[in-house]
Amino acid sequence: MVAARVRAVRDGLAAAAREAGTPPATIIAITKYLHDDAIPVLYAAGLRHFGEARVEQLTRRATGIDGLDGACWEMVGRLQSRQAVATSHAAARIHSLASTSAARRLARAIDAGDQQVAECSLLVQVNVDGDPAKAGVPSSGLAGFLEELPPAIRIDGLMTMPAATTDPESSRPAFARLRELRDELQAGGSPHPLDELSMGTSQDWFAAAREGATCVRIGTGLYTLPGAGPA
Repeated sequence: MVAARVRAVRDGLAAAAREAGTPPATIIAITKYLHDDAIPVLYAAGLRHFGEARVEQLTRRATGIDGLDGACWEMVGRLQSRQAVATSHAAARIHSLASTSAARRLARAIDAGDQQVAECSLLVQVNVDGDPAKAGVPSSGLAGFLEELPPAIRIDGLMTMPAATTDPESSRPAFARLRELRDELQAGGSPHPLDELSMGTSQDWFAAAREGATCVRIGTGLYTLPGAGPA
């Protein structure tokens, strides 16, 4: 069942990529509500990127589940400044950098020679819709936010989370706007690569891929496993 769903999503991503003229997006399996014994099932289905929302569970799973050679653990939940360094030690990529205080903590660790922090890929979370209930840097403040970052910090891309919806197409304007923001910054000579676009979840991953997503964060759209529930 899981393998069939993974194949179906990959086929959809390949079709969307052909339309967008981009490489197919990477699937990040959101595992925050699954028990540990479900992770090897996802791995056996060919998934290698796993997203967590809490640093404690991220750290435990990144170091404590055997048999997952080549697995990439990623932080998709809100990044707290006081946990920024610990998160970067466990995660290969953080999708949710949204404060200069967290960036400064990471920069200090990098400047002190912390190689684990230096190797962690960072994405800035952007509040494209301007929703006050959501985390993220406002679209209008993104350029200024990037300019304020310490020199040690390199931003590899952007992430956004549009409003919940039952109509995937309604998310497309937000995804298009994130891509446009990235393109504008790159055209303006940003010192950051900004190649990655993390956008799209179980509700709208196909729409995100059609707008050029490089990675999509999918949970229930991939699996319904025995033992699923709050971990």
